[in-house]
Amino acid sequence: MKKASSRTRVVTGGAIVAALALGGFGAYSASATGEETAAAPAAAKVDAKNKNTTRSTHLTIEAATKAAQATLDAAEKENQRVSVAVVDRNGNTIVTLRGDGAGPQSYESAEKKAFTAVSWNAPTSVLAGRLADAPTLKDIPGTLFLAGGAPVTAKGAPIAGIGVAGAPSGDLDEKFARAGVAALGK
Repeated sequence: MKKASSRTRVVTGGAIVAALALGGFGAYSASATGEETAAAPAAAKVDAKNKNTTRSTHLTIEAATKAAQATLDAAEKENQRVSVAVVDRNGNTIVTLRGDGAGPQSYESAEKKAFTAVSWNAPTSVLAGRLADAPTLKDIPGTLFLAGGAPVTAKGAPIAGIGVAGAPSGDLDEKFARAGVAALGK
């Protein structure tokens, strides 16, 4: 039998050492992953118990659509062509309805009025009055300080906003927004 050269023995020995090292690393990685996975659910339970999380109330898509349609119906009864937007507590649009014949600017204005109303938990007509004392309020991105937005509240906290734009006056826009808020109470 032929003896292996010293070079062959070194290469073969190095390959065996490398294979064992990688095998051990793989076993360690697998066990570490198993431990992390097992610990994750326990950590989630701790967060729920120690009040690091909170729950908030949101309108369902069904409720938001009901409010938007009631708003649009109120405007149509008075022969007004408006757009209606309903946003959630975070200002994200839930639903927008653009009435027949509503102006192109009304869509975006309705969303901004809804966002403004929910952000400050106040009708935008009230907020528009505050501009005399704080004119820089109007510089806040995404807001519109014109009458036509109404907040929706639950347990005293704002959960949504309804914005209307397109009627000849902000007072009418806000009247229609309030009709949408009222529809949620029925």
